[in-house]
Amino acid sequence: MTKVIISRGKYNGLMACSNKQGVIAAAAMDQRGSLQKSIAKARGEGGQTTSADLIMFKKAVVKVLSRHASAVLVDPEYGLDSLAEKNPETGVLLAYEKTGYDATIKGRLPDLLPEWSVRRLVDAGATAIKLLLYYNPFDDLKINTIKHAFLERVGAECAANDVPFFLEPICYDDNLDDKGLDFARLKPKLVTRYMEEFSEPQYGVDILKVEVPINMKFVEGTRAFAGTAAYSRKEAMELFRSAASVAKKPFIYLSAGVTDEIFRETLELAAEAGTDFSGVLCGRATWQDGIPVYAQKGYGALLDWLEDRGVKNISLLNEVLAKGAKPWWKIYGGLDNIQVQ
Repeated sequence: MTKVIISRGKYNGLMACSNKQGVIAAAAMDQRGSLQKSIAKARGEGGQTTSADLIMFKKAVVKVLSRHASAVLVDPEYGLDSLAEKNPETGVLLAYEKTGYDATIKGRLPDLLPEWSVRRLVDAGATAIKLLLYYNPFDDLKINTIKHAFLERVGAECAANDVPFFLEPICYDDNLDDKGLDFARLKPKLVTRYMEEFSEPQYGVDILKVEVPINMKFVEGTRAFAGTAAYSRKEAMELFRSAASVAKKPFIYLSAGVTDEIFRETLELAAEAGTDFSGVLCGRATWQDGIPVYAQKGYGALLDWLEDRGVKNISLLNEVLAKGAKPWWKIYGGLDNIQVQ
């Protein structure tokens, strides 16, 4: 197998974001608008959320969970203060995109935080850069051409600053409910296609942070099954394998807001299918039940909850990763097949 060349900065960043086994066991805390709404909702009718709430919530999560994670993902808008609280051995991913998208313009086009660049994010403490992109591989050619060029620019910027680029594509179809049965049937095709597309070298992606190619609530024979089937357990495992087979870059799974129990079962199914995923970037599945605790009782109560339930959640997740996840370097033929320069 031909030696794979990885630059020194990218290699060091990937190692900083993974554990000793080469598995990326990362905690995500870059939610902004959704977290703001969730805290306000938990405070009841007329509830308000301030910037200070977001900053304090992120500080608590990072303070506790970074001791059990290989890396943490935060945003530079509200998350930088939390970096002073993290485990010093834990890697740092910083988000580069604006939260959400302009719903008045077709295509869910991406945009970057205007006050930030990759260089500035690295100066702020990033060991890797993360970018979220809404993507439908079958959308209008003009829309996807814009998105492809956008990613090429970000990839080039990461290469110029010699820092790993984690890409998080989120699939969608404007005509379907992303939680519904029809979308569940379409999702494997969307995820497989974007994993193939963004493995191409022109984008400069180092780690694909992807959705699982199925919706567990529609997988017959699982604990998460809600009563209507889109696929059998056997078919779901084959869909995991099909999506993984097209990836030419290491990939990790995101939790996408499901409960910690469902996410663990999802990863167990991926492992049973023999999928070579290299870890997770798990956010809400680990800490979302702490939102009402913070909203109603404050920072100290959230810390107590995180030390108890939050640590249990992430520890159980780490146990699943220890059994099923593969090192990020496996796709390159192992560490001995990587030439760092």
